[in-house]
Amino acid sequence: MSAVPQPLTTREDRARARRARNLRHLVISAASTVVVLGGLATWIFTSSGWPNVRRDFFSSHWFTQSFGSVLSGFWLDVRLFLIVEVAVLALGLLIALIRTFDVAALFPVKLVCIVFVDVMRGIPTILLVYIIGFAVPALYLSGVPTSPVVLGGIALAMNYSAYVSEVFRAGLESIHPSQGGAALALGLTPTQALRHVIVPQAVRRVIPPLLNDFIALQKDVALISILGPQEAFRVAQIFADQYFNYTPLLSAAALYLCVTIPLTRVVDRMQARTRRERGGAMALGPR
Repeated sequence: MSAVPQPLTTREDRARARRARNLRHLVISAASTVVVLGGLATWIFTSSGWPNVRRDFFSSHWFTQSFGSVLSGFWLDVRLFLIVEVAVLALGLLIALIRTFDVAALFPVKLVCIVFVDVMRGIPTILLVYIIGFAVPALYLSGVPTSPVVLGGIALAMNYSAYVSEVFRAGLESIHPSQGGAALALGLTPTQALRHVIVPQAVRRVIPPLLNDFIALQKDVALISILGPQEAFRVAQIFADQYFNYTPLLSAAALYLCVTIPLTRVVDRMQARTRRERGGAMALGPR
């Protein structure tokens, strides 16, 4: 018995089937979202403690009263973040290059970089900020800054440069040796090959993880509040302690989200584009 031949499909048939499949996925996603979020909202809003939480954490009055002061403190976070970010990029790349070079004369410097990275990554960020912020002024060294903002920024730069150096090092080591050989064959010096060929490719590859580190840095800037500067978190904490209402802390959280969420979306788009360019694995599930 011969098999029944299947009818040939046209481009319009495939497009129609694709639209129907996408519509079905959209309906299922919307329905599951409504069920999950609706159930969660019902569970929270009908709890016995919700009126107290709404009064203490979601007061529109205290949000309005504190937002201006919290915003003023947040600009300190932004300025410190931008300065520390530049320092972290420069120091992290320098450490990565030193650890990548296989030059005998640089071994002592390379050893220092290895110890620095191991120690900085092993100490919690808040503990490092605390140690540098309070121990350095106690030494009474001439010419050494004693401002808590500066010392807090130095601590953050030291800590994050260790992480960023490992990101840069992974990017440098991912470049195939033939790239450097081709650059030398074209007449470039080793320094020119490193500057114009190796480093640009490595940096391009590690931009997404770098942005992830900077999102974490933007949040960890609030740790300098333990040294006394009145940045966003510290100002919100003062309001909360003074008026026994925690809404100002949520206003500080909202300001951080205004920065971190756009950066997160940028990272997602860059990672998706990188996967497409490299032919990365597709998401699991029916297509």
